[in-house]
Amino acid sequence: MHADLLSALPQNGRLTLGPGAWLLAGFASKRADELVAEVHRIAEAAPFRFMTTRGGHTMSVAMTNCGDVGWVTDRAGYRYAATDPLSGLHWPAMPPLFRELAKQAAAAGGFPDFSPDACLINRYAPGARMSLHQDRDERDLDAPIVSVSLGLPAAFLFGGQRRSDRPRRVLLRSGDVGVWGGPSRLAFHGIGPLPPGSDPLCGPYRFNLTFRTAL
Repeated sequence: MHADLLSALPQNGRLTLGPGAWLLAGFASKRADELVAEVHRIAEAAPFRFMTTRGGHTMSVAMTNCGDVGWVTDRAGYRYAATDPLSGLHWPAMPPLFRELAKQAAAAGGFPDFSPDACLINRYAPGARMSLHQDRDERDLDAPIVSVSLGLPAAFLFGGQRRSDRPRRVLLRSGDVGVWGGPSRLAFHGIGPLPPGSDPLCGPYRFNLTFRTAL
């Protein structure tokens, strides 16, 4: 499994992906159980769902949100919304633990002033993937993206400013955290198809917490 990956994060180290782009090995490991507990609590209030892209494609990754706004996609396009379209209620508040971890990771990556107001939570089951894309729906593109991996390992694809740029493939383990901003803020990135497995904390899933400054 993952034998084709070009690189893997050193345990308790960091890997440079580009200018302003880092992967921090095990940065969230010590608090992984607390993070997963918060994910389940959020999902009770705003259940995971498979959103539809503006092109009519149903995504293979289940999603929910917490924070001041949440990222949504449907036939109307990609955007941030203050309320959950399924319930009409505001998204659950971002847990203090989430905000604290995101700020600490951003500072470790060279972005000490990061203040996230949105967290998109992705749930990957075996076979689910995320095609190469840019995070560009946020109003503040000067703020970095902070991405926390929990559960099953996955192949992270990190490319350049064009979709055609060949991405680097890196093995992400539970507790690893990615931070990218500055010249790499609009780098194309994605996740390869998730292999089957069982994680002691997350079972047959991988959870990804993606923190942004959306407003």
